[in-house]
Amino acid sequence: MKTYSTDKIRNVALIGHSNCGKTTLTESLLYFTNVTNRMGRVEDGNTVSDFDKEEKDRQVSIGTSIIPIEYDNTKINFLDTPGYFDFVGEVYGALRVASSAVLVVDASSGIEVGTEKAWKYAEQRNMPRIIVLNKMDKENVKFDEVLDSLRETFGKKVAPFTIPLGKGENHDGYMDILNRQCYIGPEPVDTLPDTAEKAERVRALLMESVAETDEELLDKFFNGEEFTDEEIHTGLKKAVLSGELVPVILGSAIKGLGARLLLRTIIEYLPSAQDLAEVKGMNGSKEEIRKVDTQSPLSALVFKTIVDPFVGKISLFKVMSGSIKKDMDIYNADSGETERIGNIFCLRGKDQVEASEIAAGDIGATSKMQYFKTGDTISTKTNPIVYEGIDFPKPCYFMAVSAKSKDNDEKVGTGLHKLNEEDPTFMIERNVETKEQILGGQGNIQLEVIANKLKNNFKAEVNLTPPKVAYRETIRGKSDVQGKHKKQSGGAGQYGDVRVRFEPSQTEFEFVDEVFGGAVPRNFIPAVEKGLHECMDKGVLAGCKVVGVKATLYDGSYHDVDSNEMSFKLAASLAFKKGMAEAKPVLLEPIAKVEISIPDEYLGDIMGDMNKRRGKILGMEQQDDGTQHVMAEAPMAEMYTYAIDLKSMTQARGSFEMEFLRYDEMPFNMAEKVISDYKAKNEN
Repeated sequence: MKTYSTDKIRNVALIGHSNCGKTTLTESLLYFTNVTNRMGRVEDGNTVSDFDKEEKDRQVSIGTSIIPIEYDNTKINFLDTPGYFDFVGEVYGALRVASSAVLVVDASSGIEVGTEKAWKYAEQRNMPRIIVLNKMDKENVKFDEVLDSLRETFGKKVAPFTIPLGKGENHDGYMDILNRQCYIGPEPVDTLPDTAEKAERVRALLMESVAETDEELLDKFFNGEEFTDEEIHTGLKKAVLSGELVPVILGSAIKGLGARLLLRTIIEYLPSAQDLAEVKGMNGSKEEIRKVDTQSPLSALVFKTIVDPFVGKISLFKVMSGSIKKDMDIYNADSGETERIGNIFCLRGKDQVEASEIAAGDIGATSKMQYFKTGDTISTKTNPIVYEGIDFPKPCYFMAVSAKSKDNDEKVGTGLHKLNEEDPTFMIERNVETKEQILGGQGNIQLEVIANKLKNNFKAEVNLTPPKVAYRETIRGKSDVQGKHKKQSGGAGQYGDVRVRFEPSQTEFEFVDEVFGGAVPRNFIPAVEKGLHECMDKGVLAGCKVVGVKATLYDGSYHDVDSNEMSFKLAASLAFKKGMAEAKPVLLEPIAKVEISIPDEYLGDIMGDMNKRRGKILGMEQQDDGTQHVMAEAPMAEMYTYAIDLKSMTQARGSFEMEFLRYDEMPFNMAEKVISDYKAKNEN
């Protein structure tokens, strides 16, 4: 693939609801530009973009694919993102390096949840965008109604650049409002009178947008003067780049209608890499600004990693400044590591298209980089820089993961580590209290995909089960007990005798020595403390870790011959079990801090549901985008699968974040069940 200058590069994220036709749209564009000789179908599993086995099996995109299209001496890097919410991290990565977005809308379904979310992502980044109404050939599609809905939901800045010719299966063309020309397929045809009349009404609205971009043009508009073609194009592009105008174009990806229109609109109205002008990063503690051109020192951002079982690790990057070539020495200013880059190439789906150079503004890839992961900055040691990484969403759905065969424990660990390089939106951590490996992600589908990839790519099958709750035990009362260990077995015996007071403490464990007169010899007191401390790992109620206990050793006895450290450790253990049981032991449960974002209309449902989960609403804040930010506390035992329930309650419009806050005493009836389950399990 040839090297393009920065002004001839467009980086465009394809975003929208799942199944709106983003992947089929890339197939249409590849076919239109003669890259492929036939269009692939998602149903047949033969599209360029969805090449992963999981994507083929599920018939949905799971990862972002790069689809470079060369048209009219311009390179357009399409980043085909997943629409399914479990894989939103892929969207975040794509939007970090894209300069603009194409929001694909299924014209037969209208605005869906994914449409709203995708718009919100672009709006938060003030990203120039256009809307493509896809599937215009479907039955009962009413263009005017869909357009009105878009303008009502997203504002009057949404404006059509085209209107359809024909309806449903007879949809076979469009009228370009700006040049007053109709097209059937790619061919221009005579303009129909009724279409022309409608187009003029819409064109008048566009001229208002042009006028509002410049004082002179505004005067010209009010004086009734016609704008020149150049003024129209310049004014509309200025409005699109500033986010004041969002063009709507239409087509049918599966029929190949509108491919030329989309490419031309992107080239004419969406920003080139050069329009970005400059980027900001950090050089140590100082801010540094780099111009987006090939004369500046090299800098690039790694925005995605692919773990291929055959090729190895592939790192995708966007060159922010300078250019990158094969066999260059590159530097990671965060880690201080230097390495030599190998072959560079452009990815088209999974296919590697060789490149001699990746210039500023372009997207490229390389394999087998050791010291770079997703979010890292590539630079040179003489001109280091670090760009802001990618702010991925935090995990909110958790399951315990374990190998089906103990022989595969190492394979599972290796596989999860490699997959985590590919998908930083999931986490793996070991819970030392429950002895479980916890897998956290965005939802059940994401974790199922990870499990399947472990099986297919690393030959390691796993079980996903609800995680155990890390309960703890403490005491609310006081006790004064004796622990006596005495054993005679013919030879030297064992003897240890301690008297210990137990009471609540503000610290996890506090040991106090109040022995006088040598009742317990000094050399055995550390053994008593150690014996008590070891018992803290397993309480008397449900075998949970014990916290908040003060143990005071104040008396005891010993035998000149039979006493030893082990005897006093065992005596301390007996005292612990007896003392804990008499000091009003209670079960503690972990409480989470929960922050939920939801549309207003779901507030009542969320509050009612949180009450059922034994949660407390602490406060609410109205956000600028019309959503409610709800702050709450709830037991973690009730929250592990909340991600699925929240999606169900809010039609996937809600989101939340959760983090551990503290431990609270568990209600008696709930604690009784946990204790009885533990005893039943241990009796068996």
